[in-house]
Amino acid sequence: MNKNILLMADVVSNEKGVDKETIFAALEAALSSATKERYGDESDVRVSIDQNTGDYESYRRWTVLEDDSEDFEFPERQIKLSYARKDYPDIEPGEVIEQKIDSIDFGRIGAQRAKQVIVQKVREAERAQVVEAYKHRIGELLTGLIKRLERGAVIVDLGGSAEAIIPREHMIPREPARPGDRIRGYLYDVGPQVRGPQLFMSRTLPQFLMELFKLEVPEIAQGLIELKGAARDPGLRAKIAVQAKDKRIDPVGACVGMRGSRVQSVSNELAGERVDIVPWDENPAQFVINAMSPAEVENVVIDEDAHSMSIGVAEDKLAQAIGRGGQNVRLASELTGWTLNVMTTGDLESKKDEENRGILDIFMQELDVDAELAGVLVDEGFTSLEEVAYVPTEELLKIEEFDESIVEELRNRARDVLLTKAIAKAERAASVKPADDLLAINGMDEETAYLLAEAGIITAENLADLATDELLETVQLDENRAQALIMAARQKLYA
Repeated sequence: MNKNILLMADVVSNEKGVDKETIFAALEAALSSATKERYGDESDVRVSIDQNTGDYESYRRWTVLEDDSEDFEFPERQIKLSYARKDYPDIEPGEVIEQKIDSIDFGRIGAQRAKQVIVQKVREAERAQVVEAYKHRIGELLTGLIKRLERGAVIVDLGGSAEAIIPREHMIPREPARPGDRIRGYLYDVGPQVRGPQLFMSRTLPQFLMELFKLEVPEIAQGLIELKGAARDPGLRAKIAVQAKDKRIDPVGACVGMRGSRVQSVSNELAGERVDIVPWDENPAQFVINAMSPAEVENVVIDEDAHSMSIGVAEDKLAQAIGRGGQNVRLASELTGWTLNVMTTGDLESKKDEENRGILDIFMQELDVDAELAGVLVDEGFTSLEEVAYVPTEELLKIEEFDESIVEELRNRARDVLLTKAIAKAERAASVKPADDLLAINGMDEETAYLLAEAGIITAENLADLATDELLETVQLDENRAQALIMAARQKLYA
């Protein structure tokens, strides 16, 4: 029967493409499992196969433990040190005693048991080979045939023994998928799993859209055009930002292709998803204007602290700018990384006037000046005490209404106020400190974070649990800013 062992190892190794070491390990495990039935399932049995002759030997094993060890629970495979030293005087705790026993006949092993153990080992080896083959291909597009559907997820046969899964949430909604269809996806993760596929593909990630454009547009592959980012509402609409490295190249035209052929090919792969190609711009405001296409933006107000922009459009274009269900502004926000608030130009002007009145009040109160002088600062674009205190003197002297004495006095007053606030802030920091996750919230600044911490809102979770009116009752903030900070906290915790 020894020749049968060698023959089985050869057949399985050739059919499955698994090395013989793995096959022999599986056979030894099968023989050990069968041998345990003779000596008790709790016993420890080792079987060693000679890979040249097919002969094998069996050993029963006991692990040596200290006499007072609390781990001594299984006398079938454990032995106390005092008993072990009767036959092995030099043995130490932790070592193993082996006793040769009669080997069972290979032909008597239950065929099903041997098959199960061997198949399990072979599958484990195959999965390890798949992980090794694909772990360096994360970020690539893969193509295969749909093998089967499992509760909305799609199992894809990539050839050989490799299978991938496209989870339900990574399939484009309402996209038909039938066994035997060819399908393409973006490989976003590779990981060992107990069973089933361990390659994870997506058809909904923005990276899938970007990789499709790399295939369709040679200028991208050649490095003449760079993809700066993408945002998607899978199956419905997407926006992708592009930049030309060579000024002679029109990046939008190159991605659209002759008569729209290139973008149409991408759209067809995405179940008809409409794709807006947006020119990237280093100026954030201009980039946002481009991203809001096809809506025409008339005015933009930037709030650097909150990392947001208020966008003004004509009243008859408001619905187009927002998009169905807020789709257009949401995608533009995801693409640019800015929080965008869309309103009519009239509402934006009213909001800007209200903000200017707030800045005017701050200048009048903090700098102790009249409305006329504070109005000059506002009209010249000054929005904070820091700007008044630290912009070059020459900038302030360019203002027609100011002379050197006024400029010097304004700068000194602004610096005194800022110094007083800094001292107060240091004192607050010594008594109460906001958590790191509160400081890391998008749009949060240190002054606001310490203000919140003083009111007992120390962590991002504390902030996320509040409603806007509750926060406004606790600290003095602009309502829109309060709402934006709460939403940013929730996004950070629950996204």
